[in-house]
Amino acid sequence: MPGSIRGSSSSGRLKEGSATTETYDLTVIIPTFNEEENIAAIIEAVSGVFRVNGIRGEVLVVDDDSKDRTIEIVRAIAGQRDDVRLIVRREDHGLSQSVVEGFGAARSGILQVIDADFSHPPKLIPRFYEAIRGGADVAIGSRYMRGGNIEDWPIKRRVISLGATAFGRMLFPEITDPVSGFFSVRRDVVAGAPLAPRGYKILMEVLGKGRWETFVEIPFVFKDREEGESKLRVGTMVEYLKQCAGIVRFAVARRTGPVWTEWTKIVRFGLVGLSGILVNMGLLYALTEIAGLYYLVSAVIAIELSIVNNFIWNDLWTFQSARGLRFGRRIQRFLSFQAVSMGGLVINMGVLYLLADIAGVYYLVANLAGILIAFAWNYAVNRHFTWVGA
Repeated sequence: MPGSIRGSSSSGRLKEGSATTETYDLTVIIPTFNEEENIAAIIEAVSGVFRVNGIRGEVLVVDDDSKDRTIEIVRAIAGQRDDVRLIVRREDHGLSQSVVEGFGAARSGILQVIDADFSHPPKLIPRFYEAIRGGADVAIGSRYMRGGNIEDWPIKRRVISLGATAFGRMLFPEITDPVSGFFSVRRDVVAGAPLAPRGYKILMEVLGKGRWETFVEIPFVFKDREEGESKLRVGTMVEYLKQCAGIVRFAVARRTGPVWTEWTKIVRFGLVGLSGILVNMGLLYALTEIAGLYYLVSAVIAIELSIVNNFIWNDLWTFQSARGLRFGRRIQRFLSFQAVSMGGLVINMGVLYLLADIAGVYYLVANLAGILIAFAWNYAVNRHFTWVGA
């Protein structure tokens, strides 16, 4: 049928040079499933952006065997226009799988992913296009940088999104929205990459397994779907966590890339934290059991000295950024680390007090629990403030 291709590939790996001839400058990939309310309008909106901005582009709709009129509508449009194509996938359904199949079928060197429901504003497509043409390997639409926002989202979706973003930023700390579904990428980034698409966070796969060095983030306001039903399900977060684990395994096996670099720091930060625990627990025991101090006073002294220990080792070893650093700058860094650690101290002491005085847990065990909970806080905040860019 005109404009229709039956997709059958279940592998995420894109072969080098496997795509068709680059007839266009830009391919906008629109994954769909039951989008009859939106599909004609989004195709026209994207085509309008092409016309207004002089972009020689194509629209590639990748459908997961919709049960409504989505396929029929796109076929009718594709039958009248050469720059609109349709892939119908009969198996291995999923948004990420659809996007990866679109990567392989695109007829251009720049690939843009956009939702069919107008959650992503088509008018911003030229900014992504120019960012890639300007030298970026990946251009990412961010809801969380200055100028970005989310409109009309219920609290449940906001919490899930923030949780997913927090996990993503542990892998890619410099990117504010690594789980965005609105992005563009240079074909070379994904060609040959062993992508294992699942769920909705295909950008994470691209960042974790693609070959890229430079990125640009573009703020945008995410708007909830204008028509139709959201595809978000309870299992989305579980699939996402599996995806994160897969990306980490890939990075560890290859021992290269941004994820490997970041997790090396996390492990080192954790080992330094273990040394701090030894300092903390040893002093807490000695000051309480031998010197006879009240355990909360002992805890304050022990935590402060463990902070000094942790700063020295993190500065010299974890982030390896202290070589040649001026004394004044090092003091500033320590003060920043101290301030962040005070937040950890509040968390640590709060847990210690609640467990020891209220729940009756042995104070050394309660203190250990407080240390572990404060660890996540300390790494995340220090990574983005104390050793930013390290």
